[in-house]
Amino acid sequence: MRVVSFYRFVPLALEELPHWRQRLLALGQVVDLRGTVLLAAEGINGTVSGDRHAVEALVALLRSDPRLASLELKHSEAAEPVFHRFKVRIKREIVTLGRPELQVGTQAPVGTYVPAADWNALIRDPATLVIDTRNAYEVAVGSFEGAMDPGTAHFSEFPAWVEDQLRPLVERTQPVALALFCTGGIRCEKATAWLQQQGFEGVHQLQGGILRYLEEVPEADSTWHGDCFVFDQRVALNHRLEPGAHSLCHGCRMPLSPADRAHPSYVSGVSCSHCQGERGAGDRARFAERQRQVSLASARGDRHIGQVFASEVEPESLSDGWGGIGP
Repeated sequence: MRVVSFYRFVPLALEELPHWRQRLLALGQVVDLRGTVLLAAEGINGTVSGDRHAVEALVALLRSDPRLASLELKHSEAAEPVFHRFKVRIKREIVTLGRPELQVGTQAPVGTYVPAADWNALIRDPATLVIDTRNAYEVAVGSFEGAMDPGTAHFSEFPAWVEDQLRPLVERTQPVALALFCTGGIRCEKATAWLQQQGFEGVHQLQGGILRYLEEVPEADSTWHGDCFVFDQRVALNHRLEPGAHSLCHGCRMPLSPADRAHPSYVSGVSCSHCQGERGAGDRARFAERQRQVSLASARGDRHIGQVFASEVEPESLSDGWGGIGP
């Protein structure tokens, strides 16, 4: 299976979005695409999987529009499907900052792109303030050395963090550069546009995000530590873009390391240390029965749908859509 992530901030007329949705859904049904594509007046954002033919057909359809001809893609592979179904949704924003009035790339220029090959030099400069624009549970799985964690649970909390924490820090320390990054580039692109609109200077972003960096920078030269959380069934990828050691708690959908799964509070398919005591007896019994069915299916060599809950998650953006924690 091939997994491809993409986004582009480009003005789309509201009246054309339903037509785009119909075309994408029709193609997805014919070639068996799986994943999610978001459409909004500000552009397109998606992560999908399928065989080579399916992915190439999708890319050809998107790039047939001159506005998307230069659409950049991040590729990885998986041994089995990483999504359960294919969805195309029309949204107010393709990445939920909570500021739909921000016109990224048109009236609101984005930060300076930094290619993966030049990223290490930038973030190792003592005059650079490195900022992880992802959410706290993603940062806990892995991040770049020396990066700040805003501690957000949703991307929509980023503007408040900027005013409460970042602005006073910048005024006090006077960094020469701000270097922002995220999984695939879309959150830091919108975040850099927001920062510049709020008067910040020297704003940079990692071009292509963490996934492009892991693809292009040799592991021996890397400043990345840990795995990279992704919004699909693989949960997290290592530096070789292979599934790492993390899994998701079926109770709260937090990423769990091997140490988390060894914790006494962990009950497979039911709860973990993050959600222990938060669910009632009814929910716990329902989760336990689901896990029993998953185990029985696995013993038969089948794949139970209870395993495939990450398909409900929208791509990296999509900051208020993942159960109790939200991506």
